[in-house]
Amino acid sequence: MAKIICVKNIFFLFISCYSISCFAQETIERKNRLSDSVIERFYVQKSSPEVKDGPYKAIFRRKTVIASGNFTKGKKTGIWDFYDTDGKRYQTFNYDEQSFTYVARLDTTDDLRFLFDEKFKKGDTVTRPLKIGEPYYGYIPFVTIFRLPFDSYDVNTDAFQAEIELLISPLGRLAEYKVHLISQYYQYDHTISLDVNLFSEEDRTFLPATLNHKRILSRVFIKCFVTRNGLDFF
Repeated sequence: MAKIICVKNIFFLFISCYSISCFAQETIERKNRLSDSVIERFYVQKSSPEVKDGPYKAIFRRKTVIASGNFTKGKKTGIWDFYDTDGKRYQTFNYDEQSFTYVARLDTTDDLRFLFDEKFKKGDTVTRPLKIGEPYYGYIPFVTIFRLPFDSYDVNTDAFQAEIELLISPLGRLAEYKVHLISQYYQYDHTISLDVNLFSEEDRTFLPATLNHKRILSRVFIKCFVTRNGLDFF
């Protein structure tokens, strides 16, 4: 009887190992460059190499994780954490419940600022527009989509200043996308607009700003630097 039990145990152990091995072979690890500064690492289904499925990380300059979570058959699921470029956690979002479970106070700097299209007075309760993936990961698509409207081959890109302007409607929708591109050295001062439909549904979705709990129009400004490929930001 002992020998029979032993054989059964070995058989079930073999089946378990075989099942785990087969499951592991169903996905393949991939990496992709999101921007000049960020690389994403993820898994795809072996039978559908375009479908993300499994753990996901976005890494800033090959060392700092700025986003981590999980994909299930191409969709973001479960709990995702988002960090700044120093590795400080700023957000946790539950994609299953579509809700924020943690939002840190954002240290507004010259690189990311907000304006409201309504006046408010002392004592009013004001909240800024909120983007899933702040303060960095969620804004990457707005930076990488832009291409310079001129050939940068013989141009000193350091002589340019750039700022992205996003208009957010009271419904939490991206209403306008503009890039203000300025250079005193080249006597260049232009504002370039792009069609907001170029962005995905997720990219166009915000939690709108509020004034005394009423949704209001707002603007997000992202300070960028100009590269040979377009724009990037810190």
